[in-house]
Amino acid sequence: MSFILPYKNIRPKISDKAFIAPTAAIIGDVDIGEGTGVWFGCSVRGDVNDIRIGKRTNIQDGSVIHVTRNVQGTYIGDEVTIGHMALLHACTIEDRAFIGMGAIVMDEAVVETYGMLAAGAMLTPGRRVLSGQLWAGRPAKYWRDLTQEERDFIPVSAENYARHVTEYLAEMP
Repeated sequence: MSFILPYKNIRPKISDKAFIAPTAAIIGDVDIGEGTGVWFGCSVRGDVNDIRIGKRTNIQDGSVIHVTRNVQGTYIGDEVTIGHMALLHACTIEDRAFIGMGAIVMDEAVVETYGMLAAGAMLTPGRRVLSGQLWAGRPAKYWRDLTQEERDFIPVSAENYARHVTEYLAEMP
């Protein structure tokens, strides 16, 4: 059973068509859309601000999503891929963005639609990855424009994980 807790009497709102892995923790003011998967070992903690996760998004194993009091919540759009062990903190990830494994996105940073943050990159506070760009490094900097193949892969990744959600939900007792 997943670890789903209210905080200050605010209970997470999770679509019954989302998959929350048994070892994931979802706490407080969190809203998770249909077809979304929050995978094994993730922590999504909306205690001092809100977290909104759209439809058909995947938060892969070991990722941490948190917020900042009096700054902003964390807002993740539709069909977003968040790679394994990513850390998102009080940031905005627009629809169909891609966050690589082990990446960090800090307070008030934004990754626009079809923006990509490379594996292991650290997007520092207030920085913005524009649509169609790949940023890499620590701290992350503009690296290059995405290839058409990379851009085309983003919705494919979302579709693959949405299929996993359906498969896992079908196996639930």
